[in-house]
Amino acid sequence: MATTRQSFISGLPSDEDFSYDLSRRGRQSQATNVLPEKDKTEAQLEKLVFGDEAGFLEALKSNNSGRALVLDHDSEPDPADDVEEGDDLKDIADSELFLLDSRPSELAAQAPDTSIIPENNDDAEDGDRPAWEDSDDERIQVSLASNPRLRKLRNQEAEDVVSGKEYIKRLRRQFERLHPRPAWAIASSRGQEKKRKRRSSPLEDGYPSDSAQSVESDEEEILSTQPLAALLRNAGSLTKLEETSQVAKRRKLRSEVVDIQKTRDIPGSQPSSVDSLSFHPTLPLLLSSGPSSTVYLHHVSPHSASPSPLLTSLHLKSTPLHSAAFCRSRSKSVESLRDEPSPAPMNIVLTSRRRYFHTWNLAEGSITRTVNTRSLIPDASITQRTMESLTPSPCGRYLALVSSSRKAGAVISVLDGGTHQYQCSVRIDSLGGIASFAFWSDGEGLCVVGKNGEISEVSIKEQRVLARWTDEGAVGTTVVALGGDSGNLALGSCSWIAIGSSSGVVNVYDRRAWTIESISKTPRPKPTKVLEQLTTPVSHLEFSADSQMLAMASRWKKDALRLVHLPSYTVYRNWPTSETPLGRISSVALSPGGEYLAVGNERGKIRLWEIRG
Repeated sequence: MATTRQSFISGLPSDEDFSYDLSRRGRQSQATNVLPEKDKTEAQLEKLVFGDEAGFLEALKSNNSGRALVLDHDSEPDPADDVEEGDDLKDIADSELFLLDSRPSELAAQAPDTSIIPENNDDAEDGDRPAWEDSDDERIQVSLASNPRLRKLRNQEAEDVVSGKEYIKRLRRQFERLHPRPAWAIASSRGQEKKRKRRSSPLEDGYPSDSAQSVESDEEEILSTQPLAALLRNAGSLTKLEETSQVAKRRKLRSEVVDIQKTRDIPGSQPSSVDSLSFHPTLPLLLSSGPSSTVYLHHVSPHSASPSPLLTSLHLKSTPLHSAAFCRSRSKSVESLRDEPSPAPMNIVLTSRRRYFHTWNLAEGSITRTVNTRSLIPDASITQRTMESLTPSPCGRYLALVSSSRKAGAVISVLDGGTHQYQCSVRIDSLGGIASFAFWSDGEGLCVVGKNGEISEVSIKEQRVLARWTDEGAVGTTVVALGGDSGNLALGSCSWIAIGSSSGVVNVYDRRAWTIESISKTPRPKPTKVLEQLTTPVSHLEFSADSQMLAMASRWKKDALRLVHLPSYTVYRNWPTSETPLGRISSVALSPGGEYLAVGNERGKIRLWEIRG
């Protein structure tokens, strides 16, 4: 054991070995710290790259700006200058001790000096001074003519070079042209100015007014709804002038070929499919909604610099919207509303698969939630599980929705459009339930279609079914639409009725000469035209307000949309084409004047076309 221990200890280095190793490493470090002398090639290369003292002095002599800083070592020193080192620089200004490279660029040297536009003090006049200014902006010069993307910034065709500050101002001006300042920003800025003036005003009668604080709080609450109310209140005259000029220039539509042009789409893309589209009856507003629980209101102006901007939006938490429609807020007839000098106040009715619905008052900005209670529909035999089928009448006096009954068949319940109180209900004995319903053009009745193809003409005023008839060849009826104004008050002054089925066939009936007696005698009338262009279930039927066009579409097939001319009942053969970007259509709307066609798809896009003739 001792021998093993001694052999292990003997294997370790001794103190003499450590001292020898340290001395050897010290000699090696000293050898490495000594730099070798530069050869001729390395010295020449260093002179070319970094220069030397003689070259630096020659550069100072050649520069006229450094006249006071160049020391001529070749000349003899002046006795007067024989002072301490550094005293000759005391009388020189600090700005002369440094050189600034202010030579113009090659682009500026080629351009004439007369094209440079002098700067103005727009920022100073507006009172909006930037928080930080870059001094380089004064020296930068930008050519507008050489860059095709910057030519739009020129005030005159001969302009070319502008300064950096002027370039920034023109970029800001171009941005404001494309994206105007929204009304809410202008209103909020004005409100802030009023608050500043009010706070800085002297005290009245030696003490502050208690009403001043209440006025400030009221203005802050009204600002959220004031811009939209101002738009609907002030745009009446402009909109009516635009409508009358378009109607005067508008020609009657041709029967086989339609003159339709693609315009700029509604900006943005909704996070879900666009299941509902609706135009305002008198103003250029487009309402859209979908399962994303958000409703959007756009100003339809596809030819402006900022096409169809978004006016406002409303999000209802946990409420996937099924439909959104404009509803008149006054209980008047359609004839009296047409003769009004200003647009009638409008509400927006928002429905979903819930036991409640919302009413958005555009003029006041208030939102009312109406919950389904026993007071809403007092009839104990009627069960209302959802409000998704709620539809307002054209006159705004009624709201109709599909209810279920404990007995056989389905029920149409009618509510008051203003108070949302229960008015009446009509039982429809249809096998399979109600497929769809539509209001008469005067709003005083309903046309209810069952899934078995049976149509019931319901009078709300008389609260009864006036007549029943059956659609020819009905196979799974899906949707119904009424259009036109025939003047025949017997069945709501409607000229045409279109009925779609699950097979893709659309039957169009001319009901201008119909009466209650004639329907009773012939309960199975012959359709005036059978349209078989669609091969999948019909989901949308839309008549134009001028009764010259019918749009029919199916959401179950891509690009399944056709336009039909009335009263010739011919399908336009030149549109849509194979390159028309429609997609899977989820909603269709025609403007009241018939000049625009809006199509929403399942990707959240809203396409817009202009119908010229």
